[in-house]
Amino acid sequence: MTLLDRVCAALDAAGVRCALIGAAALAAAGVARSTYDIDLLATDPRSLGEDVWTAVRAGGASVEIRRGDADDPLLGVVRISSAGERPVDVVVGRFDWQRRAIERAERPGSGPAVVRPSDLILLKLHAGGPQDLWDIQQLLALPNAAALAAMVDADLAALPADARERWTLVRRG
Repeated sequence: MTLLDRVCAALDAAGVRCALIGAAALAAAGVARSTYDIDLLATDPRSLGEDVWTAVRAGGASVEIRRGDADDPLLGVVRISSAGERPVDVVVGRFDWQRRAIERAERPGSGPAVVRPSDLILLKLHAGGPQDLWDIQQLLALPNAAALAAMVDADLAALPADARERWTLVRRG
């Protein structure tokens, strides 16, 4: 069982839903980009509880829980690492639109659920870094770009103003 499998099993046992985001979700959408870590999105604050990670720690993994403060756009991040495996970051969001992204995530086979490409764009607009904007451009270069952009437009109002402005800039090219 991989570290990702153990992390997903721990979250599942705690009743916490999660979905792949980041480079793994990009790959599932057809965009090749590699990073060393694997990112999951959750919105349930229970994922920041020490007790959720007892079995993962018992299996030899290191678990670092970082809680966000009231001004942080995230509830927190849980960083799980184990020798010889790719680290897993559980990004714990705080907004309803992030929860909806997890609810809409699709499960390709037996692995973890993966956020839809439109929700991945919303997440990347919210993050707003240069790599995020490049990732969005790659997603919009896929054959279904018009439908993808329409899905983003439908959910864009839930994001903060700066993320909506980034969308306008990305769409202008």
